[in-house]
Amino acid sequence: MKLADKVAVITGGAKGIGLAIAGRYLAEGARVVIADVDDRAIDEGLKQLGNHDRTLGLSLDVRDQASIDAMVAEVLEHFGRIDILVNNAAVFDMAPVLEVEAASFDRQFDVNVKGLFFTLQAVARVMVEHEQGGAIINMASQAGRRGEALVSTYCATKASVISLTQSCGLDLIRHGVRVNGIAPGVVDTPMWAEVDALFARYEGRPLGEKKRLVGEEVPMGRMGRPDDYAGAAVFLASDDSGYVVAQTLNVDGGNWMS
Repeated sequence: MKLADKVAVITGGAKGIGLAIAGRYLAEGARVVIADVDDRAIDEGLKQLGNHDRTLGLSLDVRDQASIDAMVAEVLEHFGRIDILVNNAAVFDMAPVLEVEAASFDRQFDVNVKGLFFTLQAVARVMVEHEQGGAIINMASQAGRRGEALVSTYCATKASVISLTQSCGLDLIRHGVRVNGIAPGVVDTPMWAEVDALFARYEGRPLGEKKRLVGEEVPMGRMGRPDDYAGAAVFLASDDSGYVVAQTLNVDGGNWMS
């Protein structure tokens, strides 16, 4: 019970990695808020978690400051505090550099960078005002460690997440707030159907081939699964990582070493 009585907010928490982390946090004794833009997915996620008094589902659009502020206020009203934030909400798109559209570029930066930062800021303010410290975990990506020809904008957003994790970690640790990150590799979630279709379009591949190939290329021989990230998320949220600050942990089956 490494997170007993802690209150954790997980953005994009209604499915995939976010929901896997939510389930593990519950098992470790935390009270968990899944905040997501998809209300139907929130309902389904709460059912999977067991619909008990230690869970709360809230609508959240991280592109909207009013939505962020309302979410934080509701968590405080319901649970009285926030000890952990997992900044997991993100979107993906890809195209050759010459075909990237401004709308796609703006959407990815609005969610993956701006939304992440201002959610972090709102929650950190609560942690600082309550003089309680806390742990903030930003979900980055192996895409933030290097460029990829067809994924220029997404890679740039995740590189920004790693950089923000470093800067915010160095600034907030004086208040007892530890900011760290997790960089997943390729993860087998429903979103990969969309990713695979985009690779099929731009690389002329049959559907399913890119997903198979990227899984085979991982040193461990398979894609990641949502549950593969829950342990790292518990570690970074718990006292076990009390001396870990401004780091982004690679959890990718050996794909990237840094």
